[in-house]
Amino acid sequence: MYALVDGNNFYVSCERVFRPSLMGRPVVVLSNNDGCAIARSNEAKALGIRMGTPWFEVRDKLAPGSVVALSANFGLYGDMSNRMMSLAAGLGPEQEIYSIDESFIGVAGVRDVTARAFQVRERILQWIGIPCGIGIAPTKTLAKLANHIAKTADRSPGTYAPDLGRVCNLAALPASDLDTVLAATAVDKVWGIGPRLSQQLNGAGIVNTLQLAQMDPAVARRGWSVTVERTVRELQGTSCAALEEVAPRKKEIASTRSFGRPVTSLDDLLEAVTEFASRAAVKLRSQDSHAGQVLTFVHTSPFRRQDKQYSRSIVVPLRRPTADTSLIVRAAVMGMRDIFRQGYNMSKAGVMLLDLQDASIEQHELDLGVAQENRTKLMAAMDTINDKHGRGTVAVASAGTAGPRRRWVMKQQWKTPDYTTSWEQLPLARA
Repeated sequence: MYALVDGNNFYVSCERVFRPSLMGRPVVVLSNNDGCAIARSNEAKALGIRMGTPWFEVRDKLAPGSVVALSANFGLYGDMSNRMMSLAAGLGPEQEIYSIDESFIGVAGVRDVTARAFQVRERILQWIGIPCGIGIAPTKTLAKLANHIAKTADRSPGTYAPDLGRVCNLAALPASDLDTVLAATAVDKVWGIGPRLSQQLNGAGIVNTLQLAQMDPAVARRGWSVTVERTVRELQGTSCAALEEVAPRKKEIASTRSFGRPVTSLDDLLEAVTEFASRAAVKLRSQDSHAGQVLTFVHTSPFRRQDKQYSRSIVVPLRRPTADTSLIVRAAVMGMRDIFRQGYNMSKAGVMLLDLQDASIEQHELDLGVAQENRTKLMAAMDTINDKHGRGTVAVASAGTAGPRRRWVMKQQWKTPDYTTSWEQLPLARA
């Protein structure tokens, strides 16, 4: 048995915790450089604002002030996610954190799991202010579907039975009621069934989830793929995907950003890739891995058709696999110097760490520089300082010292304070 705990409109909900005045108002959270909508309140969805809609389209179509736009505050969202996941873990003995706002919980053997789910949901809402939906079922695919039903029944009365709102336990439904619920759910609401696959299934006469669940798994495999076969089996109650309590290590690590304004200077680009390489190195150390190669890229904006276009990348191999920030930065800077060309308005750059391997695998050779164990201690000390005092407290010198005034930083015109991760921006309660 599995439960899926999912924060409702998570980014918007995080913002509303500290700005209650946003309750009941259309709110959108925008992507990097305040580009597109990546989270919408129910009120914004009701206005027809779709996921990924560019903000300028929303701004031009709606009356001024009718929608509140906020810049993404990922530091806040990450911290609120950690708090929510720690509370969600109280639902059962096993947990897989699937995304920033979703968590699978193993609830096999939990007594009266529906009542317990309601208790955990209320605890999350009371303690940190995040509303969530919880779906319970014998497989992860069904649990994901149950979560969709729980949230839909709560915000759109009449779609499903009212008692399925907030917490939906498909395993507790009689077979006839379960069939009714599945028949009322479009096939594109099933986890893993995207728009293109949904169209193919519709063309074959499969328009709702019940029809997909009744398909012969062998037919699903022959007609589509082994992935669709597994989905069918999961809808039929056969678990094909176990919990991953420890997240698998990434095979590649990337840190990229679009610039807030066009960048033409090599010095600005070197600052940018230094920052990106440093962030990637922190992620690398967090999963206890080493990288063997560093890819650096830069390109102009394809949307600025009046500009000359340029796009280039380069892979720089490291002398030996490492997680040392200075060595990774050095490779990224070397790559940027090689691919930079004067006279172009660069809009985006990034760094990718490739050829990752476990840090316990050592490549021995004559050490011509600083002893490796000392560098490891230095990196650990740097990570500790930045964790305690804030990212960027200690940085490689080529990252520059201008901070938010650097030309290449993102636009974040409507970013809210770092309420939970910065002492200087901690909200104050006045009597």
